[in-house]
Amino acid sequence: MEKRHSGRALRWYLGGAAAARVGDEMSGPALLLAGLAATGSASRAAAVPAALMVSAAAGGPLFGVLLDRSARPGRLLAAALGGYAAALAVLLATLDRMPIAATVLLGVLAGPLGPALSGGWTSQLPRVVTAGTLARANALDAMTYDLASLVGPALAGLVAGLSGAPVAVAAAAALICLALAPAWALPRAPAEPTEPTEPAERAVRRPPHAPIRADLAAGFRAIHRAPALARATTASVVSCVGAGMFITCAPLLGAASLGGAGHGAYLLSGAAASALAANTLLARRPRALRPDTVLWSATVLVGAALLLAATTRPPALAAAAILAGAGQGPQLTALFAIRHRDAPAHLRGQVFTTGASLKTTGYALGTALAGPLATRSLPGALLTAAAFQALAAVSFALVGRRRDRPPATGAEATSGTEDGRTRPADAPR
Repeated sequence: MEKRHSGRALRWYLGGAAAARVGDEMSGPALLLAGLAATGSASRAAAVPAALMVSAAAGGPLFGVLLDRSARPGRLLAAALGGYAAALAVLLATLDRMPIAATVLLGVLAGPLGPALSGGWTSQLPRVVTAGTLARANALDAMTYDLASLVGPALAGLVAGLSGAPVAVAAAAALICLALAPAWALPRAPAEPTEPTEPAERAVRRPPHAPIRADLAAGFRAIHRAPALARATTASVVSCVGAGMFITCAPLLGAASLGGAGHGAYLLSGAAASALAANTLLARRPRALRPDTVLWSATVLVGAALLLAATTRPPALAAAAILAGAGQGPQLTALFAIRHRDAPAHLRGQVFTTGASLKTTGYALGTALAGPLATRSLPGALLTAAAFQALAAVSFALVGRRRDRPPATGAEATSGTEDGRTRPADAPR
């Protein structure tokens, strides 16, 4: 009975996550097209989705604190999703009725609700499934991101072409609203014990009525103090710099090698499809490899794909897109698995949203770097992107190693957790 109930809850969770994330991926291109139609300026049109992204990155840690403090995090997520969908409608209504600066300001105000669609939602997964099914559920959850990356932009273009960009924005908001019921139904947070039973647990428990700034600091400390979390976070952020550079270079590769700038989107779609396929395979045997090993290996694979793309030859570009997706999909799954494994339960929401914010910052930095580099040399920009992947792999190998404990041996061997407690070596990770 518990297994059947867990299966229904997971399907409900995944359905809501997929709808929200497809809507999110659809909203950016749809807003860009709507802004272009309303203002006639590409730079002004791009300012609105950029404002949403930047403020989402800045507001992620704060949203994580609120999520961790909430006794009913699902209801907070539902409120944030509803607010985000409403904000899209308001942005659409104001594009041609208010100065663009006012619309951008509205985007800045709405952006902090964005983490509800990504890290905030994923942080609730351990409350939906049993410990034994978490590894597979985590792979399935990561697949919703791959699905959204594949379907969202294409759906935005299709709807905008058939019915206009405003309808595409409205459709994105409607998809996000489909996730309201699954979010509302997420389990409540377990009550914290009044008296921790272990000294290490006492050290990490939040004191009653702690100020928000104290919780913000605690979330960053949790990432810094857990070696595996620190490694995974550092490597993923550095890797995102290279990924952001590749996304920026895609239309330029299309123009240079594939017959048109628009054909560069095929590279991104191919990478998203490959990521979805790779995670589908990974979901069948989620415990075949440790997530730390998967994350490092996947980062190296993405770097190899970027080296291949630097040749700018069409067959090599097709292979590079497939390899990049085959690395990026499992890389995200492994990152989530490490966070679920090593984040303190009472700080999990903040660890996920802070990590997502840092990754968004990495993407933005990569996008900013790629523009001037690609103008001078497109292969040079791609080689630089590959260098960032190499740096990510090196950082994963080096960060936090001095704080790692040597592995224990024997039947009672244990491995450290994020808060200093121990677990049996054969316990689910």
